[in-house]
Amino acid sequence: MTLQAGRNYREEASKGLDNDCLQKSLKKLQNNFGKGAMEYWASMTDSGLRDRAKNTRMETLANLDVVLSTLAENVEKAGGHVYFAKTAEDAVNYCLRVAAKNDVETVVKSKSMTSAEIGLDAALKGSDIEVLETDLGEYIIQLAEDQASHTIAPCIHLNRSQIGRLFEEKLAVALHRRYPPNLPDCQKSTLRHKMLDADMGITGCNIACAETGRISLVSNEGNIRMVTTMPRVHVALMGLERVAATMEDHQGLLQLLTQGAALQKLSTYVSFAGGKRLAGDPDGPEEFHLVVIDNGRSKILGDNAFREVLACIRCGACLNICPVYGRIGGHAYLSPYSGPVGAVVSPLLFGINQYADLCKGESLCGACLDICPVKIDLPRMLLELRYKLAYGDRKWQTRKHDRGEALVFKLWRISIAAGPLYRLALRCGYWMQRPLFGRKSLLSILPGPAKRWCADRDMPSLAGEPFSRRWKKRHGKGRTQHGVKDG
Repeated sequence: MTLQAGRNYREEASKGLDNDCLQKSLKKLQNNFGKGAMEYWASMTDSGLRDRAKNTRMETLANLDVVLSTLAENVEKAGGHVYFAKTAEDAVNYCLRVAAKNDVETVVKSKSMTSAEIGLDAALKGSDIEVLETDLGEYIIQLAEDQASHTIAPCIHLNRSQIGRLFEEKLAVALHRRYPPNLPDCQKSTLRHKMLDADMGITGCNIACAETGRISLVSNEGNIRMVTTMPRVHVALMGLERVAATMEDHQGLLQLLTQGAALQKLSTYVSFAGGKRLAGDPDGPEEFHLVVIDNGRSKILGDNAFREVLACIRCGACLNICPVYGRIGGHAYLSPYSGPVGAVVSPLLFGINQYADLCKGESLCGACLDICPVKIDLPRMLLELRYKLAYGDRKWQTRKHDRGEALVFKLWRISIAAGPLYRLALRCGYWMQRPLFGRKSLLSILPGPAKRWCADRDMPSLAGEPFSRRWKKRHGKGRTQHGVKDG
């Protein structure tokens, strides 16, 4: 996956900041879901659940080869097919082969960020296959030819009026411009016959269970059951880390997933899939294919510094509290994975240098660690990524990101380690900044690359007299706390 031409982090972040609709929606989201999740974790009866879930996730990752082998064996026992895709291209080609073999003309989709990661939609359309999203949010994004901006609320950057106009334009239906109450009904009436007539259903996988050979999917719309049972073929895509070893582990993760995502004890619908329709079954696919995708995850798994990020259950809770995401929104991350977890996962999957702005843009406040249902230490990994950008890393094919910035910090380190040189630099800086003084001796402009710092705020100026000297004058030997010599 490569960054889209003409788009970059700073420009998309600026657009997000200027989008009033997005700002209102993000504020509401974080006030409700972010604060709500923190309050729930603080008061939950089983206070040890999150720690146990973290431990089981890490144990599963440590034995992932055995767990995935068990999952594949149980899926095949139920009549399903399992394909391990090393790359995104392998996964796409396999899906195309399955589609060609079954003369697929229409595909309905649901809950698959992984399909966006591997670029499956474009490949299907390139093969003259109609692709339709069936989740309301994803369907809106598809109609708008836009990109999702949140894990569980993909069209959070659009308001009802904008969506109403979109439906009128794309679906030729009349809706009330300001308060269109029948958007879900309009979507269902448009898609229902498509789901009934589709040849193939493609879904993601919230969590797979190796013990049972089933994948689970949660939703509040009910479309997943139709996507997984009505078409002749069901293809499920999952990253290789999205698996629990036992049903007991699976139950705990599912509970944390729905609570972290939407403050629900359990989502309205929980669907399980994992094999073909058997004789006597009222519905179900004639073929079931589980595509287990690596696409760089094995490399993350093999690095102890980053393995922990694979414990993520994609609930999106970290987005609901992150102060950076809460201002710039999801489009700035230029990836299907946004927010703090996206700032770690995207560089590791698609290139640390290519996605350098993501890890450098996060605040390291630690809120994402506090809200994460499985307590993933994202701030630590953001610092690890910054270290690799500062010094380079052969294993991750990372070069030093900004040699000019590195030189500045090197000079800073040298000067601050040498007292006289540091004091001389401060003194020179004080006199050099005087022509730039603004109101109340604040710096409202800075020269060169530093001018961006003052684009939205003033910067405190260097003091004329260092703090250490003022301290000695005020509290030095022979002086009272008011600066007057004793006696």
